[in-house]
Amino acid sequence: MVKYLDLQGITAKYADEIHQAVARVTDSGWYLQGEENKRFEQHYAEYIGTRHCIGVANGLDALIWILRAYIEMGFMHPGDEVLVPANTYIASILAITENGLKPVLIEPRLLSYQIDEDLIEQHITERSKALMIVHLYGQCAFSDKIKALCLRYGLKLIEDNAQAHGCVYRGRKTGSLGDAAGHSFYPGKNLGAFGDGGAVTTDDEELATIVRTLANYGSEKKYVFRYTGRNSRLDEIQAAVLDVKLRYLDQDIELRKQVAARYLQEIRHSEIQLPVVTDRDQHVYHIFPIRCKRREALQLFLESRGIQTLIHYPIPPHKQACYPEWNNLSLPVTEQIHREELSLPLSPVMTSEEIDEVIAAVNSFK
Repeated sequence: MVKYLDLQGITAKYADEIHQAVARVTDSGWYLQGEENKRFEQHYAEYIGTRHCIGVANGLDALIWILRAYIEMGFMHPGDEVLVPANTYIASILAITENGLKPVLIEPRLLSYQIDEDLIEQHITERSKALMIVHLYGQCAFSDKIKALCLRYGLKLIEDNAQAHGCVYRGRKTGSLGDAAGHSFYPGKNLGAFGDGGAVTTDDEELATIVRTLANYGSEKKYVFRYTGRNSRLDEIQAAVLDVKLRYLDQDIELRKQVAARYLQEIRHSEIQLPVVTDRDQHVYHIFPIRCKRREALQLFLESRGIQTLIHYPIPPHKQACYPEWNNLSLPVTEQIHREELSLPLSPVMTSEEIDEVIAAVNSFK
Protein backbone atom coordinates (compact mmCIF):
# COMPACT_ATOMS: atom_id res chain seq x y z
CA MET A 1 0.00 0.00 0.00
CA VAL A 2 1.30 3.43 -0.98
CA LYS A 3 -0.19 5.82 1.56
CA TYR A 4 -1.44 9.18 0.40
CA LEU A 5 0.47 10.77 3.27
CA ASP A 6 2.56 8.82 5.79
CA LEU A 7 2.28 11.03 8.87
CA GLN A 8 3.83 8.38 11.08
CA GLY A 9 6.85 8.19 8.80
CA ILE A 10 7.22 11.96 8.73
CA THR A 11 7.03 12.19 12.53
CA ALA A 12 9.52 9.36 12.94
CA LYS A 13 12.19 11.43 11.15
CA TYR A 14 12.25 13.89 14.04
CA ALA A 15 10.91 11.67 16.83
CA ASP A 16 13.73 12.21 19.32
CA GLU A 17 13.64 16.00 19.04
CA ILE A 18 9.85 16.08 19.17
CA HIS A 19 9.77 13.86 22.26
CA GLN A 20 12.28 16.15 23.94
CA ALA A 21 10.23 19.23 23.02
CA VAL A 22 6.96 17.74 24.31
CA ALA A 23 8.67 16.57 27.50
CA ARG A 24 10.02 20.07 28.02
CA VAL A 25 6.49 21.44 27.90
CA THR A 26 4.96 18.80 30.15
CA ASP A 27 7.73 19.22 32.68
CA SER A 28 7.42 23.00 32.66
CA GLY A 29 3.85 23.11 33.98
CA TRP A 30 3.12 26.00 31.57
CA TYR A 31 0.80 24.98 28.74
CA LEU A 32 -0.59 28.19 27.17
CA GLN A 33 0.93 31.53 26.12
CA GLY A 34 4.41 30.66 27.34
CA GLU A 35 7.96 30.52 26.09
CA GLU A 36 7.28 27.87 23.43
CA ASN A 37 4.81 30.16 21.68
CA LYS A 38 7.17 33.12 21.89
CA ARG A 39 10.01 31.04 20.46
CA PHE A 40 7.99 29.61 17.60
CA GLU A 41 6.37 32.94 16.72
CA GLN A 42 9.79 34.57 16.55
CA HIS A 43 11.29 31.79 14.45
CA TYR A 44 8.32 31.59 12.08
CA ALA A 45 8.23 35.36 11.59
CA GLU A 46 11.94 35.25 10.75
CA TYR A 47 11.36 32.35 8.36
CA ILE A 48 8.46 34.03 6.56
CA GLY A 49 10.13 37.44 6.60
CA THR A 50 7.61 39.51 8.56
CA ARG A 51 7.86 41.63 11.70
CA HIS A 52 5.01 39.83 13.46
CA CYS A 53 3.65 36.32 13.88
CA ILE A 54 0.67 35.54 16.11
CA GLY A 55 -0.12 31.91 16.87
CA VAL A 56 -3.84 31.06 16.82
CA ALA A 57 -5.99 27.95 17.11
CA ASN A 58 -6.24 27.08 13.40
CA GLY A 59 -5.97 28.39 9.87
CA LEU A 60 -9.62 29.40 9.60
CA ASP A 61 -9.33 31.54 12.71
CA ALA A 62 -6.20 33.15 11.28
CA LEU A 63 -8.19 34.42 8.29
CA ILE A 64 -11.20 35.36 10.43
CA TRP A 65 -9.05 37.48 12.76
CA ILE A 66 -7.32 39.30 9.91
CA LEU A 67 -10.63 40.43 8.46
CA ARG A 68 -12.10 41.19 11.88
CA ALA A 69 -9.04 43.30 12.71
CA TYR A 70 -9.56 45.38 9.58
CA ILE A 71 -13.16 45.93 10.69
CA GLU A 72 -12.01 47.01 14.16
CA MET A 73 -9.51 49.35 12.51
CA GLY A 74 -12.36 50.95 10.53
CA PHE A 75 -10.98 49.93 7.15
CA MET A 76 -13.82 47.49 6.48
CA HIS A 77 -17.47 47.40 7.42
CA PRO A 78 -20.11 44.64 7.22
CA GLY A 79 -21.34 44.34 3.65
CA ASP A 80 -18.00 45.28 2.11
CA GLU A 81 -16.60 42.97 -0.55
CA VAL A 82 -13.59 40.65 -0.49
CA LEU A 83 -12.46 39.26 -3.83
CA VAL A 84 -11.48 35.58 -3.57
CA PRO A 85 -10.83 32.67 -5.95
CA ALA A 86 -13.91 30.53 -6.56
CA ASN A 87 -12.02 27.22 -6.43
CA THR A 88 -10.58 27.53 -2.95
CA TYR A 89 -11.17 25.37 0.12
CA ILE A 90 -14.26 26.62 1.89
CA ALA A 91 -12.31 28.04 4.86
CA SER A 92 -11.32 31.04 2.72
CA ILE A 93 -15.00 31.78 2.11
CA LEU A 94 -16.13 31.03 5.67
CA ALA A 95 -13.69 33.60 7.04
CA ILE A 96 -15.29 36.29 4.87
CA THR A 97 -18.93 35.50 5.63
CA GLU A 98 -18.17 35.00 9.34
CA ASN A 99 -17.34 38.71 9.43
CA GLY A 100 -20.48 39.83 7.62
CA LEU A 101 -18.46 40.60 4.49
CA LYS A 102 -19.40 39.63 0.95
CA PRO A 103 -17.22 37.17 -1.00
CA VAL A 104 -16.84 37.96 -4.69
CA LEU A 105 -15.93 34.71 -6.44
CA ILE A 106 -13.40 34.92 -9.27
CA GLU A 107 -12.58 32.07 -11.63
CA PRO A 108 -9.08 30.55 -11.69
CA ARG A 109 -6.87 29.74 -14.62
CA LEU A 110 -7.40 26.14 -15.62
CA LEU A 111 -3.75 25.08 -15.87
CA SER A 112 -2.32 26.82 -12.79
CA TYR A 113 -5.45 26.56 -10.58
CA GLN A 114 -4.62 30.03 -9.24
CA ILE A 115 -6.89 33.09 -9.44
CA ASP A 116 -7.04 34.52 -12.96
CA GLU A 117 -5.39 37.91 -12.52
CA ASP A 118 -6.92 39.12 -15.79
CA LEU A 119 -10.44 38.77 -14.33
CA ILE A 120 -9.85 40.63 -11.08
CA GLU A 121 -10.26 44.25 -12.18
CA GLN A 122 -13.71 43.74 -13.70
CA HIS A 123 -15.01 42.54 -10.31
CA ILE A 124 -13.77 45.56 -8.34
CA THR A 125 -16.51 47.94 -7.13
CA GLU A 126 -16.72 50.83 -4.69
CA ARG A 127 -17.47 48.27 -1.93
CA SER A 128 -14.33 46.21 -2.65
CA LYS A 129 -11.92 46.40 0.27
CA ALA A 130 -9.62 43.40 -0.06
CA LEU A 131 -8.33 40.69 -2.35
CA MET A 132 -7.65 37.32 -0.76
CA ILE A 133 -5.30 35.19 -2.84
CA VAL A 134 -4.98 31.49 -2.06
CA HIS A 135 -1.71 29.69 -2.74
CA LEU A 136 -3.68 26.58 -3.61
CA TYR A 137 -2.00 23.16 -3.55
CA GLY A 138 1.26 24.88 -2.54
CA GLN A 139 1.69 27.03 -5.67
CA CYS A 140 2.26 30.78 -5.49
CA ALA A 141 -0.77 32.84 -6.55
CA PHE A 142 0.93 36.22 -6.17
CA SER A 143 2.02 38.33 -9.11
CA ASP A 144 3.26 41.86 -9.65
CA LYS A 145 0.04 42.61 -11.54
CA ILE A 146 -2.03 41.57 -8.52
CA LYS A 147 0.03 43.80 -6.25
CA ALA A 148 -0.33 46.71 -8.66
CA LEU A 149 -4.12 46.27 -8.80
CA CYS A 150 -4.34 46.32 -5.02
CA LEU A 151 -2.29 49.50 -4.84
CA ARG A 152 -4.31 51.16 -7.60
CA TYR A 153 -7.67 50.45 -5.99
CA GLY A 154 -6.64 50.67 -2.33
CA LEU A 155 -7.32 46.99 -1.61
CA LYS A 156 -5.75 45.07 1.24
CA LEU A 157 -3.93 42.02 -0.10
CA ILE A 158 -4.55 39.03 2.16
CA GLU A 159 -2.77 35.72 1.60
CA ASP A 160 -4.32 32.38 2.46
CA ASN A 161 -1.03 30.57 2.96
CA ALA A 162 -2.52 27.43 4.51
CA GLN A 163 -0.99 25.16 1.87
CA ALA A 164 2.20 26.94 0.90
CA HIS A 165 4.61 27.22 3.85
CA GLY A 166 8.06 27.84 2.39
CA CYS A 167 6.93 28.82 -1.11
CA VAL A 168 9.06 31.57 -2.63
CA TYR A 169 8.34 34.42 -5.04
CA ARG A 170 11.50 36.18 -6.27
CA GLY A 171 13.34 35.58 -3.04
CA ARG A 172 10.43 36.34 -0.69
CA LYS A 173 8.28 33.80 1.10
CA THR A 174 4.55 33.62 0.58
CA GLY A 175 3.02 34.94 3.75
CA SER A 176 5.11 38.10 3.45
CA LEU A 177 3.93 39.32 0.05
CA GLY A 178 0.66 40.99 1.07
CA ASP A 179 -0.62 43.06 3.97
CA ALA A 180 -1.36 40.01 6.13
CA ALA A 181 -1.45 36.25 5.78
CA GLY A 182 -3.21 33.33 7.43
CA HIS A 183 -1.40 30.01 7.93
CA SER A 184 -2.69 26.57 8.89
CA PHE A 185 -0.67 23.94 10.74
CA TYR A 186 -3.20 21.13 10.34
CA PRO A 187 -1.28 17.83 10.71
CA GLY A 188 -1.24 17.07 7.00
CA LYS A 189 0.31 20.40 5.97
CA ASN A 190 3.94 20.70 4.90
CA LEU A 191 4.48 22.25 8.34
CA GLY A 192 2.01 20.29 10.43
CA ALA A 193 1.32 20.20 14.16
CA PHE A 194 0.01 17.29 16.24
CA GLY A 195 -3.45 18.82 16.12
CA ASP A 196 -4.98 22.05 14.90
CA GLY A 197 -2.93 25.22 14.84
CA GLY A 198 -2.55 28.39 12.84
CA ALA A 199 -0.85 31.78 12.65
CA VAL A 200 -1.15 35.28 11.26
CA THR A 201 1.91 36.99 9.79
CA THR A 202 2.10 40.70 9.01
CA ASP A 203 4.30 43.78 9.12
CA ASP A 204 1.36 45.85 10.41
CA GLU A 205 1.87 46.42 14.14
CA GLU A 206 -1.67 47.65 14.77
CA LEU A 207 -3.22 44.68 13.01
CA ALA A 208 -0.92 42.29 14.87
CA THR A 209 -1.90 43.75 18.23
CA ILE A 210 -5.62 43.53 17.44
CA VAL A 211 -5.35 39.96 16.15
CA ARG A 212 -3.53 38.85 19.29
CA THR A 213 -6.16 40.56 21.44
CA LEU A 214 -9.14 39.13 19.53
CA ALA A 215 -7.71 35.62 19.79
CA ASN A 216 -7.39 36.01 23.57
CA TYR A 217 -11.09 36.63 24.30
CA GLY A 218 -10.65 40.24 23.18
CA SER A 219 -8.44 40.90 26.19
CA GLU A 220 -5.28 42.99 26.19
CA LYS A 221 -5.02 42.79 29.97
CA LYS A 222 -6.32 39.98 32.17
CA TYR A 223 -10.06 40.42 32.87
CA VAL A 224 -10.17 43.60 30.79
CA PHE A 225 -11.88 43.10 27.41
CA ARG A 226 -11.53 45.60 24.60
CA TYR A 227 -13.25 43.47 21.94
CA THR A 228 -15.77 40.66 21.83
CA GLY A 229 -13.15 38.09 20.98
CA ARG A 230 -12.81 34.34 21.28
CA ASN A 231 -10.45 31.75 22.68
CA SER A 232 -8.20 31.01 19.72
CA ARG A 233 -4.70 30.31 20.99
CA LEU A 234 -1.90 28.04 19.82
CA ASP A 235 -1.02 25.76 22.74
CA GLU A 236 2.52 25.22 23.99
CA ILE A 237 2.83 21.60 22.84
CA GLN A 238 1.85 22.48 19.26
CA ALA A 239 4.25 25.43 19.27
CA ALA A 240 7.09 23.22 20.51
CA VAL A 241 6.41 20.55 17.87
CA LEU A 242 6.17 23.14 15.11
CA ASP A 243 9.42 24.75 16.15
CA VAL A 244 11.19 21.40 15.74
CA LYS A 245 9.63 20.71 12.35
CA LEU A 246 10.29 24.26 11.11
CA ARG A 247 14.04 23.54 11.23
CA TYR A 248 13.55 20.86 8.58
CA LEU A 249 10.84 22.46 6.46
CA ASP A 250 13.06 23.54 3.57
CA GLN A 251 14.71 20.12 3.51
CA ASP A 252 11.31 18.43 3.39
CA ILE A 253 10.13 20.78 0.64
CA GLU A 254 13.14 19.82 -1.46
CA LEU A 255 12.25 16.15 -1.06
CA ARG A 256 8.68 16.92 -2.11
CA LYS A 257 9.99 18.70 -5.19
CA GLN A 258 12.05 15.65 -6.10
CA VAL A 259 8.96 13.43 -5.98
CA ALA A 260 7.02 15.96 -8.04
CA ALA A 261 9.82 16.19 -10.60
CA ARG A 262 9.63 12.45 -11.20
CA TYR A 263 5.86 12.61 -11.61
CA LEU A 264 6.16 15.48 -14.07
CA GLN A 265 8.87 13.75 -16.09
CA GLU A 266 7.60 10.18 -16.06
CA ILE A 267 3.79 10.24 -15.99
CA ARG A 268 2.74 10.02 -19.59
CA HIS A 269 -0.93 9.38 -20.21
CA SER A 270 -3.19 10.99 -22.80
CA GLU A 271 -6.07 11.37 -20.31
CA ILE A 272 -4.01 12.89 -17.48
CA GLN A 273 -3.43 16.64 -17.16
CA LEU A 274 -0.38 17.27 -14.99
CA PRO A 275 0.07 20.52 -13.05
CA VAL A 276 1.77 23.31 -14.99
CA VAL A 277 4.63 24.89 -13.05
CA THR A 278 6.81 27.56 -14.63
CA ASP A 279 9.07 28.36 -11.64
CA ARG A 280 10.44 25.65 -9.35
CA ASP A 281 10.63 28.01 -6.37
CA GLN A 282 6.95 28.89 -6.67
CA HIS A 283 5.54 25.47 -5.74
CA VAL A 284 6.07 23.46 -2.55
CA TYR A 285 3.79 20.57 -3.58
CA HIS A 286 1.59 20.33 -0.53
CA ILE A 287 -0.68 18.59 -3.03
CA PHE A 288 0.15 17.09 -6.41
CA PRO A 289 -3.08 17.59 -8.39
CA ILE A 290 -3.76 15.85 -11.65
CA ARG A 291 -6.96 16.10 -13.68
CA CYS A 292 -8.81 13.32 -15.46
CA LYS A 293 -12.28 13.34 -17.00
CA ARG A 294 -12.71 9.76 -15.71
CA ARG A 295 -11.55 10.67 -12.22
CA GLU A 296 -13.69 8.17 -10.31
CA ALA A 297 -12.59 5.32 -12.55
CA LEU A 298 -8.96 6.37 -12.17
CA GLN A 299 -9.27 6.60 -8.40
CA LEU A 300 -10.81 3.12 -8.19
CA PHE A 301 -8.12 1.73 -10.49
CA LEU A 302 -5.33 3.19 -8.37
CA GLU A 303 -7.00 1.89 -5.22
CA SER A 304 -7.05 -1.59 -6.75
CA ARG A 305 -3.29 -1.23 -7.23
CA GLY A 306 -2.81 -0.31 -3.57
CA ILE A 307 -2.37 3.44 -4.10
CA GLN A 308 -4.26 5.91 -1.94
CA THR A 309 -5.47 9.17 -3.48
CA LEU A 310 -7.63 12.09 -2.33
CA ILE A 311 -9.88 14.60 -4.08
CA HIS A 312 -9.24 18.31 -3.36
CA TYR A 313 -12.17 19.12 -3.49
CA PRO A 314 -15.25 17.28 -4.77
CA ILE A 315 -17.76 20.18 -4.38
CA PRO A 316 -16.85 23.83 -5.00
CA PRO A 317 -17.91 26.43 -2.41
CA HIS A 318 -20.65 27.90 -4.58
CA LYS A 319 -22.39 24.49 -4.81
CA GLN A 320 -22.33 23.81 -1.07
CA ALA A 321 -25.61 23.63 0.87
CA CYS A 322 -24.37 26.26 3.35
CA TYR A 323 -24.42 28.89 0.57
CA PRO A 324 -27.77 28.27 -1.18
CA GLU A 325 -27.75 31.80 -2.62
CA TRP A 326 -24.88 30.76 -4.91
CA ASN A 327 -26.06 27.30 -5.93
CA ASN A 328 -27.34 28.51 -9.31
CA LEU A 329 -24.11 30.31 -10.17
CA SER A 330 -22.24 29.04 -13.23
CA LEU A 331 -18.47 29.03 -12.77
CA PRO A 332 -17.37 26.56 -15.43
CA VAL A 333 -13.60 26.60 -14.86
CA THR A 334 -13.99 26.09 -11.12
CA GLU A 335 -16.56 23.36 -11.67
CA GLN A 336 -14.31 21.54 -14.14
CA ILE A 337 -11.41 21.55 -11.68
CA HIS A 338 -13.56 20.23 -8.86
CA ARG A 339 -15.03 17.60 -11.19
CA GLU A 340 -11.68 16.30 -12.49
CA GLU A 341 -9.03 16.87 -9.79
CA LEU A 342 -7.31 13.91 -8.11
CA SER A 343 -4.34 14.18 -5.72
CA LEU A 344 -1.52 11.66 -5.96
CA PRO A 345 0.55 10.51 -2.98
CA LEU A 346 3.41 12.86 -2.20
CA SER A 347 5.46 13.29 0.94
CA PRO A 348 9.09 13.75 2.03
CA VAL A 349 9.28 10.11 3.15
CA MET A 350 8.18 8.43 -0.08
CA THR A 351 10.64 5.81 -1.30
CA SER A 352 11.84 5.43 -4.89
CA GLU A 353 9.94 2.15 -5.05
CA GLU A 354 6.70 3.85 -4.00
CA ILE A 355 7.18 6.59 -6.58
CA ASP A 356 7.80 3.90 -9.21
CA GLU A 357 4.54 2.18 -8.20
CA VAL A 358 2.50 5.35 -8.54
CA ILE A 359 3.96 6.27 -11.93
CA ALA A 360 3.52 2.76 -13.31
CA ALA A 361 -0.07 2.53 -12.08
CA VAL A 362 -1.11 5.91 -13.50
CA ASN A 363 0.53 5.15 -16.85
CA SER A 364 -1.24 1.77 -17.06
CA PHE A 365 -4.74 3.17 -16.48
CA LYS A 366 -7.13 2.16 -19.26
